[in-house]
Amino acid sequence: MRRRLINSTLAVVLVVIAVFGVSLVLVESRTISTSAQESVDSEALRLISVVDSRLLGEERITPGVLAEQVDSSRYARVEIPDRAPIEVGERPSGSVIRSTATGEQGEKVTVEESGSAVTRELGRTLLIIGAVALLAIVSAVLLAVRQANRLASPLTDLAETAERLGSGDPRPRHKRYGVPELDRVADVLDSSAERIARMLTAERRLAADASHQLRTPLTALSMRIEEISVTEDLETVKEEAHIALTQVERLTDVVERLLTNSRDPRTGSAVVFDLDEVVKQQIEEWRPAYRSAGRAVVCSGKHGLRAVGTPGAVAQVLAALIENSLMHGGGTVALRTRVTGNQVVIEVTDEGPGVPADLGARIFERTISGRNSTGIGLAVARDLAEADGGRLELLQQQPPVFALFLSRVARKRKEPDRPVR
Repeated sequence: MRRRLINSTLAVVLVVIAVFGVSLVLVESRTISTSAQESVDSEALRLISVVDSRLLGEERITPGVLAEQVDSSRYARVEIPDRAPIEVGERPSGSVIRSTATGEQGEKVTVEESGSAVTRELGRTLLIIGAVALLAIVSAVLLAVRQANRLASPLTDLAETAERLGSGDPRPRHKRYGVPELDRVADVLDSSAERIARMLTAERRLAADASHQLRTPLTALSMRIEEISVTEDLETVKEEAHIALTQVERLTDVVERLLTNSRDPRTGSAVVFDLDEVVKQQIEEWRPAYRSAGRAVVCSGKHGLRAVGTPGAVAQVLAALIENSLMHGGGTVALRTRVTGNQVVIEVTDEGPGVPADLGARIFERTISGRNSTGIGLAVARDLAEADGGRLELLQQQPPVFALFLSRVARKRKEPDRPVR
């Protein structure tokens, strides 16, 4: 591209120089020739006037007198009737510029000048025109190189940016070049980079959330299947199979919920549901794991409560809190339901050391964990709670008390904002 820009600019300059330069040379040549001829004509007229005045005054006409009136580089010949011709200067050879004038008494004056003077003047003019043309060509080349670099370098940068986007590096460069068209392309690439970055972040987040949220249901499901495989009691098989099917349904709900949140976290399917059923189901699901750890999980509080939310999402929030207590807490884990105002509160507490003071304000942030865990369980639980219009809070650090707040009265859901197109 640089070469094409330079060649095109140089071609335009050469065409302009060829058109105007040749015209200028022709005009200057004619001007110089005309000027030289007029100078010789003027010299002849002046000399004939001098001769006429001396003849009328009956003064002598000598070569010395005429030499004072004629340019030293010119040749003059005066012819007076009945007298010998008078010559002044050296007669030029070769190309000659000649002018002849006739006086009132029949005298004749001829002035000649060598054409080499005109040739020299024309050569100087051509040299000046050539120097100006060369300067114009050099200036045009330098300007073309500068303009080519100004246009080609940004295009190279934009190509590198596009290549980085294609290779999975969506960092925007925020670099502009002072050319509106190129800046527009840079704006579009930066916007695309930001969108790709958001999409990659959402995909990574979905993968992390899915791996975390599916781990517990799959583990519980595998335990049920193991119990089915080792028992010969038909009633036990039916009971465990029923529980396993329930867990499969919950697993499906988890997957759908994760996909829904990955597209739009505000999209929910809140309904009025029986809170006791969700709490009871979580107690039964986690009791074997706590029993294996030599611990217990119990529930207390007010019964018969109905809350507004998505049962599957609420179950996932409670599962995250119970699992968190199993991994990081100690002693008995207690689930307590109560009412405050128009909200239902489910508290989860244990007898462990609690949440460290330096993590209390950041416990719901992703990658924040008191031990070697992923640090996304509580963050996902908070997102699930907020998607249903509830909230998840840490009420007390030692001993730890997490509380899930849900509405008791169904509210008209606000339509999500439509994206601006």
